[in-house]
Amino acid sequence: MTAPHEPCRQAPLAAHETRLFLLGGEGRVQLLAHDRYVALVRHQATAPEWAGQRLLLVDWYLRLSGSKAQAVVNETCSWLVFDAAGRLDQQAALDMKDPALPTETQWAHIRTLVFGGAPAPTAAQPFPAASPPCGLSAAEAALRLAAEGANLLPGSAPKSGLAIVLKVVMEPMFLMLLAAGGIYLALGDPAEALFLLGFVFVVIGITLAQERKTQRALESLRELSAPRALVIRDGQEQRIAGAGVVRGDVLVLHEGDRIAADARLFDGQLEVDESLLTGESVPVAKTPEAETADTPSEEPASPNQHGPRNRLRRAAGAAAPSGGSAVREATSVGALYASTVVTRGVGLAEVLATAGATAVGRIGADLARTTEPPSALQRASRQLVRRLGAAALLLAGAQVLLGWWWNGRPLLESILSGIALAMAILPEEIPVILTVFLALGAWRISKQKVLTRRMSAVEALGAITVLAVDKTGTLTMNRMEVAELDTGSARFTPGGASELPETFHLLTEFAMLATPGDPFDPMEKAIQRFGHDWLAGTEHVHDGREPEFEYALSGEILAMTRVFASSAPAQHLLATKGAPEAVADLCHLPAARRATIQQQVEAMAERGLRVLGVARGRWTGAPAGPGTEPDWPKSQHDFDFEFLGLLGLADPPRPEVAAALAECRRAGVRVIMLTGDHPATARAIARQVGLSERPEVITGAEIAALDDAALRQRLRHADLCARLQPAHKLRLVQVLQAGGEVVAMTGDGVNDAPALKAADIGIAMGERGTDVAREAAALVLLDDSFARIVAAIRQGRRIDDNLRKATRFTFAVHVPVIALALVPTLLQWPVLLMPVHIVLLQLLIDPACSIVLEAEPEAEGLMERPPRPVSDSPFGAAPLGFAVLQGLGIAALLLAGQAWLTAQGWSAAQGRSVVFSTLMASVMLLILANRNLHRSVLRGMTDANPLLWRMVIAMGLLLAVVLGLPWMRQLMGLVLPGPAGLAAAAALLALCILWLEGVRRAGWRFGVLGA
Repeated sequence: MTAPHEPCRQAPLAAHETRLFLLGGEGRVQLLAHDRYVALVRHQATAPEWAGQRLLLVDWYLRLSGSKAQAVVNETCSWLVFDAAGRLDQQAALDMKDPALPTETQWAHIRTLVFGGAPAPTAAQPFPAASPPCGLSAAEAALRLAAEGANLLPGSAPKSGLAIVLKVVMEPMFLMLLAAGGIYLALGDPAEALFLLGFVFVVIGITLAQERKTQRALESLRELSAPRALVIRDGQEQRIAGAGVVRGDVLVLHEGDRIAADARLFDGQLEVDESLLTGESVPVAKTPEAETADTPSEEPASPNQHGPRNRLRRAAGAAAPSGGSAVREATSVGALYASTVVTRGVGLAEVLATAGATAVGRIGADLARTTEPPSALQRASRQLVRRLGAAALLLAGAQVLLGWWWNGRPLLESILSGIALAMAILPEEIPVILTVFLALGAWRISKQKVLTRRMSAVEALGAITVLAVDKTGTLTMNRMEVAELDTGSARFTPGGASELPETFHLLTEFAMLATPGDPFDPMEKAIQRFGHDWLAGTEHVHDGREPEFEYALSGEILAMTRVFASSAPAQHLLATKGAPEAVADLCHLPAARRATIQQQVEAMAERGLRVLGVARGRWTGAPAGPGTEPDWPKSQHDFDFEFLGLLGLADPPRPEVAAALAECRRAGVRVIMLTGDHPATARAIARQVGLSERPEVITGAEIAALDDAALRQRLRHADLCARLQPAHKLRLVQVLQAGGEVVAMTGDGVNDAPALKAADIGIAMGERGTDVAREAAALVLLDDSFARIVAAIRQGRRIDDNLRKATRFTFAVHVPVIALALVPTLLQWPVLLMPVHIVLLQLLIDPACSIVLEAEPEAEGLMERPPRPVSDSPFGAAPLGFAVLQGLGIAALLLAGQAWLTAQGWSAAQGRSVVFSTLMASVMLLILANRNLHRSVLRGMTDANPLLWRMVIAMGLLLAVVLGLPWMRQLMGLVLPGPAGLAAAAALLALCILWLEGVRRAGWRFGVLGA
């Protein structure tokens, strides 16, 4: 964080921009870019064209007043030109109209206010070390955001009200309503027609409300899932939504970040994956343009350089990495593009363009048309609805012919009867159920701090059988601390110690040298922090010392080496750290010494420590010619190393993990630990958190050596996988899936992306994870807690459970409606259900399945059930058969009741009143019957659901209105039932309850029910 008295450093200027340094009397510096000042400068002094040149143009307006430098606009104009490396270009200043350079007195004020008291630069000296960049102020960023708009690519706008209305009206159900309304008008029954047409507006209102609720849920998820950017505002790093990035912002970029806007790199070194734009998978090297190969840096190779540029170069490493990784030469070495990904390095960049003005924004129209494909469940439901729709049309046509030809009814009345049957058959609620359940389910999961990036993950959560998780940061706190040093002859633990014995100075020094000075990795941060704490004030701390070359960690050698220049021209110092066995191998130690080290490693690992080996070496190469690099050896094995000792790091387990793992075991979800640590460390952490008591560990080397069948067999007996590379994780996921497992996997790095994408549910870390990992994953943990994964599984099972309840209810409730519309025609009875009755029933059915049952609380024992088989669909034969059996019984009872009432001399209107009232009440019975198949129908009323009682009240009010208002009774062909009618309805309702209870018991007895 920038100290209050430190001036901020702005990013280099764009070619079209002039920035003024105004020196204020309070001793602070303000950086402005203002058209009025620019115009005044160009009027006072003719400026050359700097377009295309990397020059920092600084305009000084100075007038001395006593001992203070006062900023004024006057006739005196001094121009100072600095190049991108910060060196004063005296010749460029002399070429200006006013070549006057600041006086010594002026430089004293400039030195104090701008350079923090550093010596004044001259033409021969480099620019003084810059202060940290301050970026834009919050006020300026807000103004630019308001003026230029959010940094969002062109996307699909939320559906307008008109679009929703048109979609509703074009549904087959409502086309039939419109047809029925027209027929009633033709029959001279305007009241019936107006009621039907008025219902269209009621459904449109309900649909609008549901659509808005779903849209709000999706928008909140989209806002959470939008790329985030680390920017510098008011001198401090801030993590903001990518939409809030504005032109002029300073981006802080790390490995794995997705770049939020088009920008120009001015500090650090990066490698960037631009395959999104170019199609080439090879990373592109990015450096500030002044530091390209054509313009070599003239910075002295001092071991004690400071400043942001050097710090970034240390973290980024060499522009051309070792280990054989190819890096494509960039055509524009400093240009960064929105939506591309940083694969290596750290850097600072100034934003030049946002939103539609970016390179990727120009193809945003195509991206906006890209939508997430439907899930397997959605595809299955649509296929089912299409088939039922075809059946509805066929049966409706048959109904018309039977009514007109068989029963001798008028043609228009027969058509109305056919429309009523088609409306009864069409399960238009199914697509609504899936849309609402998945969207609101994702929103509910987000309340558990788990972001859903793909809706298909919501339905897959209930089927997870294996959860493969990283150890570091997921099972543990990811707060590494150096806990132990061991040189072989002595051991040191920080607890209770006041100083670090001399014996361990060399080990600590070279562990620090083998680590970037400003690291991203928590383990490397712990090493640097330990060294600075215990070696402060000694000659063993080398802040700012830059390596000349680096050998990165690779699959062949699990160690990294950094090569430093020494006092002799051809002499180089080597610092290495990595897996102890790899470092011991590099040191070419005898077998006895290696065995001793292995015993020490095992002992430390058994204490739960992550163990690293540290070594040093010297290398003498042939002197390099001017402008050329030494001929570096191809492999780390070509050096001679001296083994210095072992360094143990501790990462305590998260306190909530033990309970979450126990819950996974009860739920039948197997947890497998994935780690790059030593097997003994994995075993120690597994014991601490209660993950597994099985001692067997599979290592990365074993995974590489085993074929798929042998690896699958080993995985049946091992829950711990250690010494893994990212490629091993992908292989594990694929082998588990081939064995029939539904795999969820966590990851955070760029290299984890293939495994995350291959898993049934990839879970990325939101805090420490890279943008690449987050984009490859289906879920993102916003706080990296393992307990959140278990909470998401719980929510996923609840959503799946409720979706099945809603599906059963929907099919069960349609069966009696279909029967009451079709059977009277076949038996030549008077019409029982007309379109107006079915429309009224839809007022109950739609909210019951999409709102009431979606809000059902978690079923008792939900996390004690085994995972749902992947083949177990809510549209399978068993659940649909059970639902149809429920509805058939109710239909048979209602038809039998109508037949009995007719035999008793009741009129058609009286019989219809009893049957229709019972049918409306049966809608409520079917909700209760399908809420919990483990309980009786009436006990379903005791489970908490605040929307259930609202549904009961709404049903009662609707029935009271229909029967209580004379014009409504006349409209629907009903009469007041009277005491006898109420008794008959109650008797039918009691028989329906008995039937539903008998079906439930039979379902459990014959193993039909699975929920």
